[in-house]
Amino acid sequence: MIFFATTHRPRFYILCICICIFVSQILFAHGKSDVQKIALWKGVTGMKYQNTQLHLYIPEESIKTDTAVIICPGGSYHHLDMKGEGVTTARWFQSIGVTACILKYRVSREGYHYPAMLQDFQRAIQFVREHATDYHINPNKVGAIGYSAGGHMVLMGAVYGNRDNELEVLGITTNVSLKPDFIMPIYPVVSMDDEIAHSWSRWSLLGYNQSVKLKSKLSMEKHITSDICPVFNIVAKDDQTVDYRNSLVLQDALEKAGVEHYFKLYDVGGHGFGMKDNEFMRCNHWNQDLLQWLQHIKML
Repeated sequence: MIFFATTHRPRFYILCICICIFVSQILFAHGKSDVQKIALWKGVTGMKYQNTQLHLYIPEESIKTDTAVIICPGGSYHHLDMKGEGVTTARWFQSIGVTACILKYRVSREGYHYPAMLQDFQRAIQFVREHATDYHINPNKVGAIGYSAGGHMVLMGAVYGNRDNELEVLGITTNVSLKPDFIMPIYPVVSMDDEIAHSWSRWSLLGYNQSVKLKSKLSMEKHITSDICPVFNIVAKDDQTVDYRNSLVLQDALEKAGVEHYFKLYDVGGHGFGMKDNEFMRCNHWNQDLLQWLQHIKML
């Protein structure tokens, strides 16, 4: 018996390893099966090598609502925090029945500047609305949440959705609105003005075109009008990355224009807390305030 066990032990180990690999592959596939990746520029003339993607997280049918949210991770328009601000947020929205769509948009690290980011955002809105029936989404319940520079992008989307159609220059026509129905800029970049601008985001967005005219156009607080969709905005006063006064000038503009909005200024929280498992989330549960707000504006 001892001789048998000794000579066959390698085979036994190999069998165990094979079983573990097989099971892990099943579990991995199961964990990822609800994520669909859409190449947004596929088939568009001149956009063959643009790698913009929309990652769709579809809720279970038993809890699914007809609301969708496009998620724009931050990263100073230079890179994207796809996991920390993307996946964690998508999973939360998915858990409350919302179809969550992480937008992997073009950034300066890949050599892109404005208007590439706005084109990507408008293309994402177009895709979700044009495929609303396929995903059982109400085309009038399509919102967007953005963190940091992503917050600036959802503000651009809300302001310029029906003013500057950046898809037309690419030969794309659509009958759907490119303006979101509600937005959630979280610790956002808002202004391009020297006094409070986040310099890295501004450089990544504008590149060498640092003209006064373009900086003014992309200072979102200067272009808030009464037809802007409802806005949910939170920020911490001790944010050492993006000056919290970006949110203050945004709130001032929203109030003057009479726009439906929610604003909360935390004393402590810093920058980049997102919906991650961190002390700020455990103490404040700001996403529960967000849930109540979404119910208040009748999007859930």
